[in-house]
Amino acid sequence: MTIREVSSFAAGQWILPCRGARNITSAISGDVIATAGNDNLSVQTMLDYARTVGGPALRALTFHDRAKMLKALALHLRDHRQAIYDLSFDTGATQSDHLIDVDGGIGTMLVFASKGRKEMPDAQVYLDGEIEHLSHNGTFIGHHICTPLQGVAIHINAFNFPVWGMLEKLAPTFLAGVPAIVKPATNSCYVTELCVKIMLASEIIPTGALQLVSGGLGDMLDHLTCQDAVAFTGSADTALKLRSNSSILGNSVRFTSEADSLNASILGPDALPGTPEFDLFVKEVHREMTTKAGQKCTAIRRIIAPEPAIDAVIEAISTRLSKTIIGDPRLDITQMGALVSSDQKRDVLEKASLIGTEAERVFGDPENFNIVGADAERGAFVPPMLYHCAKPDTATHVHGTEAFGPVSTIMGYSDTAHAIKLVNKGQGSLVASVITHDPKIACEIAIGAAAFHGRLYFNNRESMKESTGHGSPLPHLTHGGPGRAGGGEELGGVRGVKHYMQRTSIQASPDILTAIGKKWVPGSKEFQNPSHPFTRTFAELNIGETLNTPPRKITLNDIAHFAEFTGDTFYAHMDDEAARRNPFFPGRVAHGYLLLSFAAGMFVEPNEGPVLANTGLNGLRFMKPVSAGDSIKVRLTVAKKTRRTDKYGEVCWHVTLTNQDDEIVAEYELLTMNSY
Repeated sequence: MTIREVSSFAAGQWILPCRGARNITSAISGDVIATAGNDNLSVQTMLDYARTVGGPALRALTFHDRAKMLKALALHLRDHRQAIYDLSFDTGATQSDHLIDVDGGIGTMLVFASKGRKEMPDAQVYLDGEIEHLSHNGTFIGHHICTPLQGVAIHINAFNFPVWGMLEKLAPTFLAGVPAIVKPATNSCYVTELCVKIMLASEIIPTGALQLVSGGLGDMLDHLTCQDAVAFTGSADTALKLRSNSSILGNSVRFTSEADSLNASILGPDALPGTPEFDLFVKEVHREMTTKAGQKCTAIRRIIAPEPAIDAVIEAISTRLSKTIIGDPRLDITQMGALVSSDQKRDVLEKASLIGTEAERVFGDPENFNIVGADAERGAFVPPMLYHCAKPDTATHVHGTEAFGPVSTIMGYSDTAHAIKLVNKGQGSLVASVITHDPKIACEIAIGAAAFHGRLYFNNRESMKESTGHGSPLPHLTHGGPGRAGGGEELGGVRGVKHYMQRTSIQASPDILTAIGKKWVPGSKEFQNPSHPFTRTFAELNIGETLNTPPRKITLNDIAHFAEFTGDTFYAHMDDEAARRNPFFPGRVAHGYLLLSFAAGMFVEPNEGPVLANTGLNGLRFMKPVSAGDSIKVRLTVAKKTRRTDKYGEVCWHVTLTNQDDEIVAEYELLTMNSY
């Protein structure tokens, strides 16, 4: 058997492991399959390379450029995923597990690529929130911007997801414009190494943006500055040790952690045997106990059910577990593979024994279980083990000891308040699920338990066909949890990207804010072009270009006709006396949408031209009523331009409607697609 030498990629070079590197064994056979580790990496050189080469290259790109890079990278990985699958079997993972790890990681990158294009600007500065008005005349205003940290992100990942664990951190980091040094757990680093090689070979990533440490980090954390960030996934003890590093503390280095988590699932008091919710609950528990052999940070460790249903729950879960085929993950019939290593097996059995001091094992005997196609003595196999804790209120280990494997404990509750008390005894979890068809129960648990959980997952007969599962963190939503779970947040769409950027408040004139944010701010300079802006292509338009229309008088006939034509006969438009009794109106007033319709007619260029479509309207506000006899005029200003394809781009127009006294009556953003 050829033993794989797992290399590090440092400062643009692949570096082989040093003599005496750590042996890595197959989870299936126990044979040595790889070596990893070195003591000849120059951590300062790696940090400098990321800061001086990778960082500037990424920051030179816009958010949209980086989003396109993520999409291309994800699609390239998708084309080469079979090689990653083949190598991952030795971690003990089944083909179904690969789909979560490899395909899940690729899918996460694609989501961030999409969000980068849709929710972030085609610029290098991200505008955070709305403008703050700081002066009476609007010549001094404030805004918040986010810009990339000018350091490096250190990603320290766990063994259970060697691909997803890396990609879910890289996606927001790269989108933010920050280079990364990835340090995978040694037990499965050979899978991460292959994934990194595939990414680097694509030449999609800028030089210096990605480096890999296969082995220990040495004293790298001692050299971090306020511009760097650390994202850690692993045990709470290790998180505390890393977080306590003097450079991290002294330089206020951003540190996010995902650590131990005693996740729970609550069976609602309405979800009794015979209901769809009961069957769903059993299915979810079984899946979370056996997927990745229970080696998931989001796996269900505590099963909380109504006391009268405990026996039925134990029987139903045990029946499903008894049908689970354990064995060589390369076999198609295998449903649960092995733990990642013999050390992990030993740790899980020790933790299970500790839980066993407070609970009775009601299913699963590690000394007697069936394995298909593998050797129980040589491989890191354990059976699913289900415990029952009869006294959960006084127990401590079942709420505080995480056996990171297929181990879960069931306990009973008397009422909803009791269930909330038990679920919160985990002192901070990544996720808790609640299976109920009763919205009142869901609301009560959400209010009582949300503060202790990073995610609450509710499921029932209405959502179960499309739900993603208790144990699936999604890139759209935050992943992390308070207290024991580490106190950090990852993913969450743009929220995760902001973690790698600095939020800065800007106080300035409108012109300066326009220049910084690449978006026109009311009060900034305007200029007119001889030609109508709708006759000018996307490339020809400039931010600040403005069209001012002549006024149009609003008549009573206009209001009456609009009401009859649309069917909007709301009393404020039809009954003068009733309108006067309304504190917001001086009498009968024009419809707000009548004003918008007239505005469109006032600024539109009717002939065929570069404007392809009106695609939206944002932030509409009506500020002052318009009565018959009043006049309106429109100011249409190019506020922002966003490339979409090589043939067209999106133009955001700032539209202001004013009356005869130059008072603003309505304001909004109009979106159009314009050809190049």
